[in-house]
Amino acid sequence: MRKSITVALESPEHFKKKLISYVSNYQIFSILDRNSFNQNPNLVLEYDFIAAIEKIAEIKNVANNNFGALQQEFNKLNDWLFGYFSYDLKNETEPLTSSNFDGIKAPKMHFFQPQFVILIKEKKLVVEYLPQFNTENEAINLIKLIKKYTLCEENNLPEVKIKQRVSKNKYIEAVNKLKEHISVGDIYEINYCMEFFAPKITIATDILYNKICKISPTPFSCFYRNDEIFAISASPERFLRKIGTKIISQPIKGTIKRGKTPEEDALLSQLLENDIKERAENIMIVDLVRNDLSKTASFGSVKVDELCKIYSFAQVHQMISSISCTLDSEKDGIATLKNCFPMGSMTGAPKIKAMQLIEQYEFTKRGIYSGSIGYIKPNGDFDFNVIIRTILYNSAEKYLSFMVGSAITHLSIAENEYNECLLKAEAMFKAII
Repeated sequence: MRKSITVALESPEHFKKKLISYVSNYQIFSILDRNSFNQNPNLVLEYDFIAAIEKIAEIKNVANNNFGALQQEFNKLNDWLFGYFSYDLKNETEPLTSSNFDGIKAPKMHFFQPQFVILIKEKKLVVEYLPQFNTENEAINLIKLIKKYTLCEENNLPEVKIKQRVSKNKYIEAVNKLKEHISVGDIYEINYCMEFFAPKITIATDILYNKICKISPTPFSCFYRNDEIFAISASPERFLRKIGTKIISQPIKGTIKRGKTPEEDALLSQLLENDIKERAENIMIVDLVRNDLSKTASFGSVKVDELCKIYSFAQVHQMISSISCTLDSEKDGIATLKNCFPMGSMTGAPKIKAMQLIEQYEFTKRGIYSGSIGYIKPNGDFDFNVIIRTILYNSAEKYLSFMVGSAITHLSIAENEYNECLLKAEAMFKAII
């Protein structure tokens, strides 16, 4: 069982910045930050900020049994585990494949038991450690080292030229072909994505993370490293949260830009709320999530708590729904993660056919993108985001990548979907360039 020390923080934001730069020197870490997002207390992380540093144990790339291996490791440790599921774990849950180009080359899954867990809520800092591996003095010294750390300048990123893997014409052609699949009844909706990338570059990942959080502060942002693999995310979306026996999913479907004036902003928010196409997208995914949750829920407990509610972020307004259930007493939380993975908001309906068409029409292997990063607590509760609005970087290959997508339905206009992708990419372009 972990022990902890608690100290008061005069300036949590300043401490967070120092911690982010300090831990970026470690080979393995995970940082999750709600970025002071407080529009809805049910739509944010439990803590203001969570960091996990260095590994005691880790699990990655277990052949055809990653979810099972994670469950076994958790049962053995009963401790904090931080990590990610890549989108390509779909090949373990369904008879699917992934053979598109992969510039990032990340493991399909990676979780680790950290030496230290750092939690910030309001102005209180808690550092948890395992006494069989670390001492209280080491935890205290860690805090001192972070406080003394000298921050670098935040504007020394190199000039980066971003390339687009799929041309606008190719994108529109693919969307129109997907609409043909919808017309003949293969699918009702599909999330179609494209990649932007930059080869042969060296970047300061901590500076890039701080920049993207400043440009686009979101409730599920994260900064994750597993050796040469980095995920730098401004995700606004939760995948699944477990609190006791309660499971919560909050899919996003529906996007519109922010207005330049308060009046225009309010009008755009209202337009999104009343948009028939966007509401149809969202409701289709709500039904898919209800079905996924029912596989491990107690009978009759799945319910929609909030339908098509509009929330505002720095770059966009988003339409979000909340679905919850009570976990069946004979099921475990990791089984729920497996049954709901990949998330409906990033696949489509029906899910299996949508994923087959994603593989056929996309040009890049998704990897960590549209997967999930989060944590499991010692009591089995967890919280996982959806990996969108995320820059991925392989420091060994010097390859940077980010993907964006939108939901395609029979009402979609290919040009509009392309423009929505560019809107979602805006914060990442601003952070990099």
